[in-house]
Order: sequence, then structure tokens, then C-alpha cells
Amino acid sequence: MAQWTSAVGAAQLARQLQAQRTGPPGAGTRRPPAYRALADGIRLLVLEGRVPVAARLPAERELALSLSMSRTTVAAAYEALRTEGFLESRRGAGSWTAVPAGNPLPARGLEPLPPESLGSMIDLGTAALPAPEPWLTRGVHGALEELAPYAHTHGDYPAGLPALRRMLADRYTDLGIPTMPEQIMVTTGAMGAMDAICHLFAGRGERIAVESPSYANILQLMREAGARLVPIAMAEGLTGWDLPRWRQVLRDAAPRLAYVVADFHNPTGALADEDQRRQLVDAARSAGTVLVVDETMSELPLDADVAMPRRVCAFDPAGSTVLTVGSASKAFWAGMRIGWVRAAPDVIRSLVSARAYADLGTPVLEQLSVNWLMRTGGWEEAVALRRAQARENRDALVAAVRDQLPDWEFHVPHGGLTLWVRTGGLSGSRLAEVGERVGVRVPSGPRFGVDGAFEGYVRLPFTVGGPVAVEAAARLATAARLVATGATTGTDAPRTFVA
Repeated sequence: MAQWTSAVGAAQLARQLQAQRTGPPGAGTRRPPAYRALADGIRLLVLEGRVPVAARLPAERELALSLSMSRTTVAAAYEALRTEGFLESRRGAGSWTAVPAGNPLPARGLEPLPPESLGSMIDLGTAALPAPEPWLTRGVHGALEELAPYAHTHGDYPAGLPALRRMLADRYTDLGIPTMPEQIMVTTGAMGAMDAICHLFAGRGERIAVESPSYANILQLMREAGARLVPIAMAEGLTGWDLPRWRQVLRDAAPRLAYVVADFHNPTGALADEDQRRQLVDAARSAGTVLVVDETMSELPLDADVAMPRRVCAFDPAGSTVLTVGSASKAFWAGMRIGWVRAAPDVIRSLVSARAYADLGTPVLEQLSVNWLMRTGGWEEAVALRRAQARENRDALVAAVRDQLPDWEFHVPHGGLTLWVRTGGLSGSRLAEVGERVGVRVPSGPRFGVDGAFEGYVRLPFTVGGPVAVEAAARLATAARLVATGATTGTDAPRTFVA
């Protein structure tokens, strides 16, 4: 019986490996033997989850042809991986990826560290801040006071609590986008919304156009749903949307869905202007593509001079072309798992019907909490607190990175929670791996691309500030020196750091 559960083709693996090569080695750096470099490249792909555990690798001869190297080199690399526990083989069954005993399974998304690890590790893996107290506590207390009538019902509201659906609809109407409660479905976070949309619109094998780069967890959700991702590069400098390219891809590839983050894009922080938004909607409508717009960062402008454009759905108020996804997780707190979809009433009905085979509904108490906050003005005060905290963290992190890593390049975003950084020719995957050993966790660029793109980048979220931001930059600088000199196999115990 075969021990592998999936397979990686030779051409696909070759593309991912070649994307790791971001430039020649620096002065004084000793280039490793070809077999060692190949083994290290495959090991990194496994550790990052970009090649799954228990995935069958191509035969030695096939991979050698795709990489234009000798079969002897590939055989030596496979043998090194077997010795280290990252590969298992059996005659007649081939070779498949593994992880050595005692190693944690790689995360394919960007899961937060467990609380017990936070004393020694600075976590820059997730773009999430602590709750904006006292508003979380006040919201929960307000919800408890309003819970009694709901406790006498079955508690299942597949479309969401009527009061919260009405509240969300009124907020869009106040923005100049007339919306009925029937155009709103409350979900379990933005991921729950995207999961429902993908299952309804994009069956296995359907094309989905995505920005390149884009949000890693959404890309992984789409892959696991069986979608075929069609990446569309951001404009020069990763500061906007290449609209001629979008029109061409939507016309030629005819994807069923397109996914964009127009407000402080994750990971680049770019903000689409009003004309770009109008053109995106027009291009999607002309191609018959459903445009899914992620608004989870829309309430996080960090600079006073930012003029926020109209929401994308303002150019399709009926919701026939644009499906809007919102969430409390970024603007308020990641632990508040409340998201929503705004769309045409018939689309909402279809989403609600399909939901019966998934999670049935969203927790009532959390819906009541968000509704209480929005009704009483607590939401606006909490979001203002969140903006101030993110702004302070952004400025501290930018200053620390510029001081410690002057060769790294980035645009400072005017909002959102993320900094997209070019790492001076260093491998983002290797920086992520070595960073874990020196006490800083950072996601590498390829997590945000398709098929190994953006190896020369990392994403840094605005989740730490003050002395912690300085220490995080210092640990990243240590990791960068180790990667640059090729000294990536030693161990550097992380220091305990208490903010």
C-alpha cells in the first residue's frame, strides 16, 4: 500500500525550486554542493508547507531532466533528505516527503503561535493585535444583557441575527450604498465568508483570478477547494493594480471568480483609488466574472491625510457583480469571529442554503456583541483605538527595520496592518527558517504568491511596537547575516523577551 497521499510533478517542483534562487552568493559566501542546495531547497518547501507532507516526489530521472542536472545529483539529494528524515522511500512505491520525529508539522497558512511560545519568540506571523479594551468586555456585557430572548429559541440563524443584518445594511446605506438586510449574510469570520463563496461559485477546477501577491490564507483555502488560481501581478513597485492586465486576463481566462483586497491590500498595503475600483468592476462585469472584494482592512487608515475612496460595491450597488466580504477580526479583534457578505438577495439566499451543510450559523453571543458595539458607538471608539495602536507600531517597526536592515526595501503603507519588504536578494524562505531559530517568526514571500513567486520578500505586520519592534528587527538582522554567509545550519537559542 502506498504511503503517499498526493503527488508533486517534476515541472511544478522545478518551478518552486528555481524561484528560491534570488541572486548570486555574496562576498565570502561558500556555495554549497549542488546536491546539498537541492536537498535544502526541497526541505524548505516541506517546512513551509508548500510541498505537503506525504507528497510523492518525482522520480530521480524526471526531476533531473526538469532541473537540467545529473541524475546522480538528484539521487544524492534524495539520499541526504532520507538521512535527515525528510524523505521516505520504498521500492516500487517511490519516495514521499516526511518530517523527522519531534518536528512540528508545517503550517500551510499563517496560524498564530500558541501562547506558551510567546515568551521566547516574537511572533510576526499573523497580522492581529490584542483586543481594544475596555470595548471587548463592554461588548460582551452588553450582549449578555440582550441574550435572554434568543435563549428561548433554537439559536440557529443561518443568515445571521436579524438585528445584526439590519445594522450592517444600515452602515452600508450610510456610506451612500443603499442596502437591505436581505443583502447581508453573517458568517464565522471572513474565512467563513470566503469558504461559502468558493463552494458556491468555484467548484473543483474552476479558475479564480487573484492579485499577485495576495493573502496567503485565502490562497490556500482556494487551493484546497480545488480552484485553479490565475495570478495577476500588481503594478510597478507593487503599489497598485495593473488595470490593462486585469482586463486582458478576465477577458482571456474567463475566471468564474476574481478576488481582490482593494483597501490596504494584504500584504503590500496598497490602496486602490476610485478610478481603479470603477475599472475593476467594469472589467469583471464585461467578462461575466464575479468580483469578490475583501474589505477586512477598510476601517484601518492610519494617516490623517488619507482620503478613502468609495467602497468597491458603490459601483455595483445591487450586488450582482460585486460580492463584498467584511469582518470584525482586523478592525476589532481576531478572537471576535464575525464576518459578513454583502451581495444581491438571490446570491445571499443561495449562500445561506449551501451553508446548511457547513457550520449552520455563527455564534449568537458574538453577533450580539458586535451589534451592541455598532449600535452604541463603541465600535467607532474601539476602531479609533486600534488605528492609534497600529500607527504607533508601524512607525516603530519601520524605524527599527531601516536602522537594522538598511538594504531592505519597502513602501510605507498609509493604512492596514502589513509591511511588504524586499530582503536585499536574500531568500525569504531561508530567513523564515533561520528566524525561528533566533527567536522571530516571520512569513516568507512565497506564502503570498502562486508557485513559488516572491522568494525575495517577507511580510512584517504591525503587531509589535516600542522595544519589542527594535528587538524583532535585531533578530531579523541576525537571521539575515546567517543567511547571507551561508551559516544556516547552526542553532541560536532565542532569548526570552518580555515587553
